Amino acid sequence: MGFQDADEVRHFIGSVFRAGFDDPEIGPRMVATGLVVRFAFTEPDAEMVVDMARQEIGDGAGMPAPDATMHMSADTGSAYWQGKVNLPLAMARQRIRVDGNVASLLKLAPLGKKLFPLYVDTLRAAGREDLVVA
Repeated sequence: MGFQDADEVRHFIGSVFRAGFDDPEIGPRMVATGLVVRFAFTEPDAEMVVDMARQEIGDGAGMPAPDATMHMSADTGSAYWQGKVNLPLAMARQRIRVDGNVASLLKLAPLGKKLFPLYVDTLRAAGREDLVVA
């Protein structure tokens, strides 16, 4: 079925970053990067900006300019947060396209692994089994 609209994309994928900021191990490491990352999703179209230093997640309005922008379908983003997408391989195959500081994003990737099960739990708790990748 996929995501219904941009708000749903921001809600579910944004939940990963909220969980990361709340984690006593991962949160400080995310903040320390000082990165601002913009996500440009398609299918449905959705913009999301994550300001690591300020621990803010929004649509970009009034937020600092991003250090990097990641372009991908919302389904690819969702699959990534379930541990089903290899970031360097997806970038090589153009499933994920990055503008800006690629090296900094690759440093963030290992931090997210602890969050994969939390994202799947969030989808299941919301009755969105259709978004869980087998």
